[in-house]
Amino acid sequence: MIGFLPIDAVALGTGAFCGAFCRYQVGRIAGQKIAQNPQALGAWTGWHTAGINIVGSFILGGISQAPSPPMMGGMSPRAQLMLGVGFCGSFTTFSTFSVDVAQWLLKGQTTMALKYVLTNNVGSIGAAAAGMALVKRLVAYGELRRLCLPPVAHSVLHIYCIHIK
Repeated sequence: MIGFLPIDAVALGTGAFCGAFCRYQVGRIAGQKIAQNPQALGAWTGWHTAGINIVGSFILGGISQAPSPPMMGGMSPRAQLMLGVGFCGSFTTFSTFSVDVAQWLLKGQTTMALKYVLTNNVGSIGAAAAGMALVKRLVAYGELRRLCLPPVAHSVLHIYCIHIK
C-alpha cells in the first residue's frame, strides 16, 4: 500500500482496539442489566447493537466532515484513520446486526426483525447526517477546537495526530 507507514498501522490498531473494547463493554453492561431484570428488560436483548451502530454512525459522520489538513482544529489523515476506520469500524458491527436479524427471523419474530432493521438503518443514517451537520456547524463557527476533551487529550491528539508524519 503506497504511503502506508508503520505508524499508520499503530494508529489503526489503537483505534480498532479502543472501538472493540468499547463495544464489548457496552454489550457486557447491557447483558448484565438485562440479566438482573429480565422481565422488565428482556425485550431489549440484542438492541444494544442498534444503539452502538447509531452512536458510531454519528461519530463517523462527524469525522467525515472534519477539515483536513489539521489546521484550525482539523484532523490529520492519521487521526481520521485511527478514529474513522479503526475506532468506528470496530465499534459498530454489521455482522452482529445481521446475526440478530437472522435469529429473529428464524424464530418467526418477523415484526421484531423488521423493527430492528428499520431502527438500525434509519437511526444510523439519521445519526450520521446529524454528526455531519454538527461538525459542519462547528467548523463554520470556528468552534471545532472546543469539543469537550480535556486539555491533556487535546495535547495527546495534537502530538499524535498532527506532528507524527
